[in-house]
Amino acid sequence: MSPARTDQAIADPASPGAPTSGRWLGGWRSPLVLCFVIAILAVSNIVSNRAWPQAYVPWNVAVTLLLLVVARRAGLSWTDLGLGRRGSRRGLLVGGLAVALVAAVYLVALALPVTRAAFLDQRAAGPLSAALLAALVRIPFGTVLLEEVAFRGVLPALVSGSWWRGALVSSVLFGLWHVLPSIGVDSSNAALAAAFGNWGTVAQAALAVVAMTGAGLVLMAWRRWGGHLLTPVLSHLATNSLGVLIAWWLVSGR
Repeated sequence: MSPARTDQAIADPASPGAPTSGRWLGGWRSPLVLCFVIAILAVSNIVSNRAWPQAYVPWNVAVTLLLLVVARRAGLSWTDLGLGRRGSRRGLLVGGLAVALVAAVYLVALALPVTRAAFLDQRAAGPLSAALLAALVRIPFGTVLLEEVAFRGVLPALVSGSWWRGALVSSVLFGLWHVLPSIGVDSSNAALAAAFGNWGTVAQAALAVVAMTGAGLVLMAWRRWGGHLLTPVLSHLATNSLGVLIAWWLVSGR
């Protein structure tokens, strides 16, 4: 839940930003809404990673819109979801700081041989056009849009209690969300393959859950600091898109 949350505004349909329709499935306090959103994400994860990966971008955009409809029908305002007009300027400014920080960390990682090897991912091999398509289309609209709306917007807003409770629940779910994408990643990344050896599948899945849970908490901290979803969106986008472009640069021998 964001610091800007006003429970009175949620409870009062006449307040600014609150939906005028009735509360669906008992409203945002109902565990049914939270379970419904988790079920949507579980199905989406399977579809986009296994059943229909060819439709990754349009499918994830559609799921994002569905989650927003569910959240609004349940009584959450745009401010609760981190998408209100107020705070957008600060969100952009803090997001810019996050982008600069990500870039600085990547520069340091490239300068150190032990961390430079982690960028050598064969999935980035190919023409520059493919890397640009991933960095400018697939990642922003297929990955960042859905994950930020779901895990830094809808889910933490649906968890009753303190901000930390919402942050922890959404971040653990974010970690579990990465189990399927993590399977087989060691076959394309020599550094990971060397690190895990025969423990590949189990180890990389466990590492993905732990690492992405931590990443989720960091992104939730950016959301809280920036006061808007724009901040974690920019941080997430910089992390993934710059990572792809750096990997392409290294793998292609530029």
